Amino acid sequence: MDTDRSVGWDGDVATDTATDVFEEHRPVLMGVAYRMLGRVADAEDVVQDAWLRWSADERAEVREPRAYLVRITTRLAIDRLRAAQSRRESYVGPWLPEPLVTDFGPTVPDTAEQAVLADSVSLAVLVVLESLSPLERAVFVLREAFGFPFAEIANTLDRSEAAVRQLAGRARKHVEEGRPRYEVDPAQRRDLTERFLAAASDGDLDGLMSLLAPDVHLVGDSGGKARAPLRVVESADKVGRFFIGVAAKGVADAAATLDYRFLELNGAESVLLLVDGKPDSVLQLEVADGRVQRVFIVRNPDKLVGLAG
Repeated sequence: MDTDRSVGWDGDVATDTATDVFEEHRPVLMGVAYRMLGRVADAEDVVQDAWLRWSADERAEVREPRAYLVRITTRLAIDRLRAAQSRRESYVGPWLPEPLVTDFGPTVPDTAEQAVLADSVSLAVLVVLESLSPLERAVFVLREAFGFPFAEIANTLDRSEAAVRQLAGRARKHVEEGRPRYEVDPAQRRDLTERFLAAASDGDLDGLMSLLAPDVHLVGDSGGKARAPLRVVESADKVGRFFIGVAAKGVADAAATLDYRFLELNGAESVLLLVDGKPDSVLQLEVADGRVQRVFIVRNPDKLVGLAG
């Protein structure tokens, strides 16, 4: 990497190296790329490609590095998303985003801003974003998650501001229609998750049923590489019996060491199931009105690599 050549903007004396400037904006670039693609590895590849473009470009002419880098990253992500969408048409079973460990920490001190970032990276919202066109998704991510002005988004996408506003309106309407219409209390989610796990491991079907909404949905992602439902499972009875069966199989497999731990994934507390110390599944519950409304399970091993260790 070129760490010696300096860059400056707005007429200031150049003080930061190319690497320093890029690393300063890397969190935003990763945030944009992940929300666009739903895969950590793909997002990292896009950001790496953006670095290669940045390090090779004539940076002396760059006045606003953040806008310049977001523009490169967004365009690369759109290209990769278009290619990925054709591959996902042949994906085995439901597709869910790769779980992302989220800990905004001191970089996002404002609670309201943190809530917006967490919501925009939630599994439920990312699933809805899959149904948008690449341009609609880009506009939604840049506007709703990061608050970019319409004029800047228009420049990023080489579209008129009027066209971007139209794309934003369509995307926002679609997301609002598809996202959950309830607020989630983190403490309630944790409590219900613990009770859910206890009832399933005890084989307590009645106890499990009491936690599930009558029309609860179970969405499992295995990519055909692990055991998981190949279709969305609906109703408390079917979802409850599924988990009782899974727990019974785990108990029967005495040779395996089972364990789990809580961690925050995609802005919500989730459960990582470990088998012999290796990530096996991620479980996340959507909760409202004291009941589990939707269950997400990610079992595709390719999407759990980042959770090892």
